[in-house]
Amino acid sequence: MGNLRSTTKQLGPILWTFLKIAPVTFGGGYAMIPVLEKEAVHKQGWIKQEEISDVLAVSQTIPGAVALNAASFIGYRVAGISGAVMAVIGMMLPTFLIVTGLATLLLSLQDNVKVAAALQGMKPAVVAMIVYAGYRVSKTALTDKWTTLIAIAAAAVLLLKFVSPILVILLGALAGIGIGLWKNRHGGGRRPAQGPYREPDYFIGEGI
Repeated sequence: MGNLRSTTKQLGPILWTFLKIAPVTFGGGYAMIPVLEKEAVHKQGWIKQEEISDVLAVSQTIPGAVALNAASFIGYRVAGISGAVMAVIGMMLPTFLIVTGLATLLLSLQDNVKVAAALQGMKPAVVAMIVYAGYRVSKTALTDKWTTLIAIAAAAVLLLKFVSPILVILLGALAGIGIGLWKNRHGGGRRPAQGPYREPDYFIGEGI
């Protein structure tokens, strides 16, 4: 009963937190990373700093928008299915209202000089937010020479457009598994006390 009450109390903060995050997700889910880190890690303490990169990795490897996937993942971690639902509602509601409002004014605003200038100013700001987010994530994602090599190789492949981003993600996952198995065999990896597939922390910040 106590756990149920505790979970229920978390639903309001989850909804309010993602209602605040949603309006700043210009340019996709990556732009929200600095705000997500501030709210979910530092203010609420729902996840650890090093888990941000895990949330993003999971969010990118499953269908759907990165922002919604990340929100549902964190919401579920905090309060189960109800938390995931509240997080998704929080992410979708502001965007839905904003897009609906703008859609009604689209024809009258599309040729407005001030609106066009504002959008032009937003674009470089979004790029800066994404670069900053990448820098913060790299602190926990690039933990040794192997993860750094994977990142460099993935960036090179994406820039040269050899393969699709989906395949790059899958290849990165396979490379991570292979490196992890090699480390465990040679005594260089960290193995969870009860086996890698029994401890949830192995998949959330305590794996390779």
